Amino acid sequence: MALAGTDAHTAEPRLPPLVRTALSAARARGFPHSCRPEQGRLLYALAGGARLRIGETGTGLGVGLAWLASGASAGMRLYSVERDPERARCAAEVFAGRPEVTVLTGDWRRIEEYGPFDLLVLDGGGQGKAPGDPPADVQRLLVPGGTVVVDDFTPAAGRPPLHEGVPDRARLHWLEHPALRAVELRLAADLSTVVGTRLLV
Repeated sequence: MALAGTDAHTAEPRLPPLVRTALSAARARGFPHSCRPEQGRLLYALAGGARLRIGETGTGLGVGLAWLASGASAGMRLYSVERDPERARCAAEVFAGRPEVTVLTGDWRRIEEYGPFDLLVLDGGGQGKAPGDPPADVQRLLVPGGTVVVDDFTPAAGRPPLHEGVPDRARLHWLEHPALRAVELRLAADLSTVVGTRLLV
């Protein structure tokens, strides 16, 4: 969830039609926290490499999910969970004509019912960034060779990466996870994402 992600799409000249629909819903409801277009383009590309299932936590009004659905190949199933019932209802309306997309309401852990995933995007829980939010168990939630995306980091200026002056435990959890081969990708001067692939063994 980006602080001004909805508005960041304003300058984008070419957007997939489904992304435009989700952005219209977000703007109509005054929701500013959609993923940024830099993140959306990454999700679009990664969705194209998934084989069967894509999962996402933190639907919001569906902008990130729309990027994923736009990049996914035919036959893909997409599941996203949003804890706010009204946002989940509105997002489900965006995808009403897309039977391959399921928007769930509730705690992010509901996504576990639908895995394991080829691609799992952690945006609204399971990142391990906040107290009381344990990191998702990628060994259960990803197929071998599957990809996890943990977004909305400030690019690291050194090693170890810092958050508020201390080592960034959440980022280090993903970068040093023994079941993943993970890297931090700088998507913009002020935005980076950790992308990890589950090891085959």
